[in-house]
Amino acid sequence: MTPARPPVAATASGVGIGGLGAPGPDAFLSVRDLRVHFPTDDGLVKSVDGMSFDLARGRTLGIVGESGSGKSVTSMAIMGLHKPGTVTMTGSIRLGGQELVGVDPDLVRELRGKRMSMIFQDPLSAMHPFYTVGHQIIEAYRVHNHVSKSVARKHAIDMLDRVGIPQSSSRVDDFPHQFSGGMRQRAMIAMALSCDPELLIADEPTTALDVTVQAQILDLIRDLQREFNSAVIIITHDLGVVAELADDILVMYAGRAVEYSSADTIFERPQHPNTWGLLTSMPRLDRERITRLRPIKGTPPSLINVPSGCPFHPRCAYAERMGGLCQSERPPFIEVLPSHHAACHLPQHERTSIWANDIQPTL
Repeated sequence: MTPARPPVAATASGVGIGGLGAPGPDAFLSVRDLRVHFPTDDGLVKSVDGMSFDLARGRTLGIVGESGSGKSVTSMAIMGLHKPGTVTMTGSIRLGGQELVGVDPDLVRELRGKRMSMIFQDPLSAMHPFYTVGHQIIEAYRVHNHVSKSVARKHAIDMLDRVGIPQSSSRVDDFPHQFSGGMRQRAMIAMALSCDPELLIADEPTTALDVTVQAQILDLIRDLQREFNSAVIIITHDLGVVAELADDILVMYAGRAVEYSSADTIFERPQHPNTWGLLTSMPRLDRERITRLRPIKGTPPSLINVPSGCPFHPRCAYAERMGGLCQSERPPFIEVLPSHHAACHLPQHERTSIWANDIQPTL
């Protein structure tokens, strides 16, 4: 995959970000100041620490970041999949106007599968090994639709055929281990879409697949989104994947949003050093590279002891320019350019100069 992408429209009205007050008029999913903390013997793990964003129907949001940045924890919180009693969750998650934080788990269970679904990173572990693929799709469909087993079985075969499983009428009776990795991912997509959800979350949907199958899966998600007009969240560490699919990109670091804008803007003029690092560490296939890849130095911080000030400052090559401000004060997540938010103390003119003179020439 490469960052080259066809032009997309500017950020849709109502697809807002970060503490901007009430959700936009087009927002189907609205997350405000979401905090997901896990108490442990070593301390409080602040996996998500103040996330806010909106997403409209028919739009795709790419959430990117290094491992441990809080991407998957955010998706599990939206789906209501954190085990009760093991997590402290505050803030607001509204799906079609329905609040999901703090409500009866049975209500979230009713919405899960019908109005919102998730494609998991590893379908082999997400699917039950003792039941056939068809049985699991049938069960998911019948939970939300009062139909006979024969009707549900026909629907399961139709869904497998729709996602490109060959000989679906016979493969419906196969077990997950009898499918290849790409076919299991397709079957997981068929299960997730069996009830025509309005929100689809794909957590690293192409991680373990070869590049040819990756392209097929991404095309499939795009085509099915157009058919169902779903709101889609793609969670990944691979900027090539979001370049292919996303309308907007949210970059996470240490449980917080550090940058958000349209996909085109993120690739053309990113405003945060963490985003610069993600871009310079990614191979490019659309142009000749004249310099070596530049990985981000250091490792992501412990979410028990997040650094003071800007959490990225221990790894940032430009933090010393601010005379200690990055070490002592957390930068606000603000609109630094029209429809473009970032959390960085560097002045706008310095960020523009660094990108134009130091970063962009090395891509």
